[in-house]
Amino acid sequence: MFDKNTYILRRRALLEALKGEKGVAVFFGNTESPAQYADNCYKWRQDSTWLYYFGIDEPRLAATIDLESGQETLYGDDCSLDDIIWNGPTPSTADLAALAGIAHSAPYDAIGPATRGRKLHFVPASRPDNALRIAALTGLAPAAILHQDKNGAPAASLPLVKAIAAQRLIKSEEEIALLDEACVLGQQMHTIARKGVKTGTIEQQIVGDMEGFALAKGWGVSFPTILTQHGEIFHCHSHAQAIEPGKLVLIDAGLESNEHYASDFTRTYPASGRYTQKQRDICQLVCDCNNLAFSLTAPGVAYRDVHIATVTHMLGGLKELGLVCGDPAEMAAEGLGGLFMPHGLGHNMGLDVHDCEDLGENILGYDDDQRRSSQLGLGSLRMARRLKPGNVITDEPGIYFIPALIEQWKASGMGAGQICYDKLESYYDFGGIRIEDDVLVTESGARRLGGERLPASPDEIENAMSNE
Repeated sequence: MFDKNTYILRRRALLEALKGEKGVAVFFGNTESPAQYADNCYKWRQDSTWLYYFGIDEPRLAATIDLESGQETLYGDDCSLDDIIWNGPTPSTADLAALAGIAHSAPYDAIGPATRGRKLHFVPASRPDNALRIAALTGLAPAAILHQDKNGAPAASLPLVKAIAAQRLIKSEEEIALLDEACVLGQQMHTIARKGVKTGTIEQQIVGDMEGFALAKGWGVSFPTILTQHGEIFHCHSHAQAIEPGKLVLIDAGLESNEHYASDFTRTYPASGRYTQKQRDICQLVCDCNNLAFSLTAPGVAYRDVHIATVTHMLGGLKELGLVCGDPAEMAAEGLGGLFMPHGLGHNMGLDVHDCEDLGENILGYDDDQRRSSQLGLGSLRMARRLKPGNVITDEPGIYFIPALIEQWKASGMGAGQICYDKLESYYDFGGIRIEDDVLVTESGARRLGGERLPASPDEIENAMSNE
């Protein structure tokens, strides 16, 4: 938890951004979530918007900010004797309020009477139980409050959502310091993983070593670890296979610090320590794309344009390899790059590995004059905005060979005369390669977060693996 003045200033800035709005902004922290029954819960994790404005990492708390008077109130219940017996004494609600610089406190259920008859502003709820709590205050259907899609939730307060997005997208110096620390730990976790990549090793062993480190040094992983010999499957969480000779091992994983700031890195390793020529060619191209995207990242540049430039470069490289034969810029404009990279170039990162996306991805990741594309690949870009100093984003290009997608496009005639489908058949067992770094936009350009960059090029990776 930061000093209380950090939270006071954040809430003050939010109140100023909502100047002229009537009513009360309502915030709910997370409650414990039972795994099987009430006393056996999933691992506790606080809501990130709550952490940003209040910092109190305890369950079952709520707060209000009166947009007209400016009064702030923290709602929670003091511990009972039964709580003390099982969990030990905890600070009173008034004491917790003081830690966050809040002058007023009240019992948890007092939030209902305190807000009755007032216009309520709230963000999309990411958990159903909080949607039910807001529904009880507003009379709205929970489905209208719960985060649903890329637009957030239908009944959420757009002024509040936009104000929070604008504020949280710009990281303060104290946040950047914590992100750097989380990235250093994330790089160390990936180094452990790389050292474990050996033929015959069960994937789960490497995952266990990584996640054990994450728990020893931080809160844990920032998202479920992706470690797979099927890099063409983006969210492959099965780790039961032994590492096979000749395969590529894609590892996409991040560490969450004890202060809940995230890291997110991806590297793709040759199982035997050496790439085949085919693998080396694709890995070098992905590395070049990553470096190009980083070089283009700067204030005032739309990340959408960085994505397009990166995909254009990728298609040029694939043309040199004989896998496409059209003009790279024309193919990128037509969306043909989506065959090889169906995802976007990157996303925002901070207190969440996909920072603030519970607010609504279209609101968070797009400027008011931007619209999401319908193209495969570009349409999945989570961060398209014009960049500003303090933005923290991922740079994660990849090239994948997905047989079902290739066959579908071939059958439909998509890219006929531009995509060399006959050549792609020999890549059906290739998998995919992704290289991902975490990047801070600075006043003059950008820098990669963390310590020394993880090996990224084929030569760097092979050298690291041979030395280990």
